Amino acid sequence: MLEHGGRLQRAIQQYGIAREDWLDLSSGIAPWAFAIPEIPLRAWARLPETDDGLEQAAATYYGAAPVLPVAGSQAAIQALPQLRTLGTVGVLSPCYAEHAEAWRRAGHRLMELQEEQVEQVLDSLDVLVVVNPNNPTGRQVPGEQLLAWHARLAQRGGWLLVDEAFMDNTPQHSIAAHSGRPGLIVLRSFGKFFGLAGVRLGFVLAEQWMLQRLAELLGPWTVSGPTRILGQACLLDSAAHRRQIARCADASQRLASVMSAAGFAPTGGCDLFQYRVTEHAAQLHDFMARRGILLRLFATPASLRFGLPATDEDFQRLTRAFNDYRKEHP
Repeated sequence: MLEHGGRLQRAIQQYGIAREDWLDLSSGIAPWAFAIPEIPLRAWARLPETDDGLEQAAATYYGAAPVLPVAGSQAAIQALPQLRTLGTVGVLSPCYAEHAEAWRRAGHRLMELQEEQVEQVLDSLDVLVVVNPNNPTGRQVPGEQLLAWHARLAQRGGWLLVDEAFMDNTPQHSIAAHSGRPGLIVLRSFGKFFGLAGVRLGFVLAEQWMLQRLAELLGPWTVSGPTRILGQACLLDSAAHRRQIARCADASQRLASVMSAAGFAPTGGCDLFQYRVTEHAAQLHDFMARRGILLRLFATPASLRFGLPATDEDFQRLTRAFNDYRKEHP
């Protein structure tokens, strides 16, 4: 299993700090969860059905149709490589590591690429995978560039797979509306923006035939009845969407200011996290963890991702820890 953020239980055991004493900034999940609607008994008692309005709510929210709900976009990441004959797959790196792992595990030839390398190798690729905004760097490739890459791939029957897991905060930059084009696949994650990662819900936006093949591969009832009701309610709450977008943007900018004041100005980020490349990443990660603040550590390149603090108290706690670090490591 690959490493991911949110491994709080392991940190509890490693550092001997009680769960309630941790400030967990290790994931890129909004720290303010949407309200959970009342779940009727029928959702628990009956097998889930697909004509309950979830697909329609998602199509409206994403500005795209058709859509396929899945048990988190991770389910699609693992299954999509099985829908193509073996070929050459480019993955814009560094990014969410499960993408490269899934294509590699399925037997495809993998090329991990920097953005500036794409143009010269694109015509040799069967599939190009882009996380946009990128996780963990926050880098965002303009939609016009993505669609131009897609057009070149599609001419040869190739695919462009764009993972927009962190796009909800900036929906104006999404290419979801173009997902009906042949060979264009867009993944959307529910849990991050809505702060409800535990419900395991995501959506695949693509041509109908591809969604049908993916649904057959994943099998029936992949999304539970209670999750379908919860997801639909959240996707339709446009007033809450606006509040969440504003709240995340403010917190992300405040986090960037705290990091900059401590001498760790972000080298990337988006409205759900900030990112810093530094040779002192492991040292700072351990320093913070010993004070009950969990960050996400990356080895290559040595870097840290900071999730959003939820409250003034959380920001003050992070600021104090940074001040302590600067005293010990001037």
